[in-house]
Amino acid sequence: MTTPNNLSRRLFLQRAAVGTLLATGGSTLLAACAGSGSDDSGSGSGGADKTADNPFGMADKATVDAVIFNGGYGYDYVTFAASIAQKKFAGSTFKVAPSTQIAQQLQPRFVGGNPPDLIDNSGANQIGFNTILDSLATLDDVFEANNYEGTKIADTLYPGAKLPGTYDGKFVAMNYVLTLYGLWYSDSLFKENGWEPPKTYDALLDLGAKAKAKGKYLFVWGKEAATYYHTLAVDSAIKEGGDEVRLALENLEANCWSKPQLQSVFKAMETMVKNGYFVPGGAGTQFTAAQAKWSNDQQAILYPSGSWIENEMKKATKSGFQMKGVPEPTLTDSPKLPYEALRSAAGEPFIVPSKGKNVAGGKELLRAMLSKEAATNFAKTRLAPTIVKGLVPADGFGSTALQSQTAMLDAAGTNIFDYQFVGLYGMNTDNLVVWNSFLSGQLDAAGLTKGLQQITDKVRNDSSVKKIPVTK
Repeated sequence: MTTPNNLSRRLFLQRAAVGTLLATGGSTLLAACAGSGSDDSGSGSGGADKTADNPFGMADKATVDAVIFNGGYGYDYVTFAASIAQKKFAGSTFKVAPSTQIAQQLQPRFVGGNPPDLIDNSGANQIGFNTILDSLATLDDVFEANNYEGTKIADTLYPGAKLPGTYDGKFVAMNYVLTLYGLWYSDSLFKENGWEPPKTYDALLDLGAKAKAKGKYLFVWGKEAATYYHTLAVDSAIKEGGDEVRLALENLEANCWSKPQLQSVFKAMETMVKNGYFVPGGAGTQFTAAQAKWSNDQQAILYPSGSWIENEMKKATKSGFQMKGVPEPTLTDSPKLPYEALRSAAGEPFIVPSKGKNVAGGKELLRAMLSKEAATNFAKTRLAPTIVKGLVPADGFGSTALQSQTAMLDAAGTNIFDYQFVGLYGMNTDNLVVWNSFLSGQLDAAGLTKGLQQITDKVRNDSSVKKIPVTK
């Protein structure tokens, strides 16, 4: 079993970029993330005949059970899609429930043979994909079906949209939302103080000193999101060292966390912690409350996050904040990948368990989500694009953050990368413990390295965990 290689990702991104520019005048593009697979595409018990209007054979007056990660994008966008499906299939019931504890709540249901019909397997507590690869229905028929407007779904999506969730020839995870990772800041605050977004870690440390002189902090973190700094560190190290660093991590190599690029980032972050550049107390602070110290109170001036951050904090962002994003910094002025390079991936992986009571219903709800009406609703209300092309205008619906995403993607070109080992092997929960300790000053860079390597070694040495090698 192999993961989509880096060359495939780059081809996918190049094609997606062209499709985006043609469709939206340069607004956004789709990238790649992970999935896994089974071959069960059944419709559950009591199915109906498959027709153009009912392509998966969902039974009459059926009940569909969906559990959606309630994170930065909320979950009511799926409720919106469910209401569309409800009108189309009168008499059926589409239940959409939120969760922030996906693994804790749903792993027992997988084991018990009664999983939901549709799951957004996302968030800090997502189910490790490696543990459910053989329990997922294939989704090819979803993309082959017509959408609610009567057009074949595959023809409405960015090129390559199927590739990210395809493993061993089986497409099993539909990543619905484009996500890119960067540093986020208030353009108005930076202009007011004459600050420039940092491009290197030296510049980042210098900005931390300037912020401290103004009575502000460089960064803030919350306990559930401490691993946002894990993402920042890994992304910067990959930009600095290229595929050598990325492949070592993806393949869980011995001593991978001792790579010099990672060590340099860790030591720079250790200096930031020691210099008091982090708002203290993050390990005991709920993450959105911590983030509000950046977006609303402006105690901290930078925040590393995925592009969901604007929507997540829209009710706790200072008026006139003018949120923007920039690429994550590099260590030097001559990295393997340029400063403009981005980690970008399609996020929010939706899966249909093969043993759900209504597999056809889970797929039908996905079809509703891929309708023009539902995808437009998501883009406009969440200020983020989906894999349905051509729905985000050049002005980003008036969002400076969405406009900056366009600029970042345009500048990155084909210098876009992704990695999957954290989600694939379900490592985030353990990583949170180590990163909270590090950001609190209880661990130094050496302790952080040791902790992360122990987590990696535990997975690598566990013969019960199926490994998916990455070669390119």
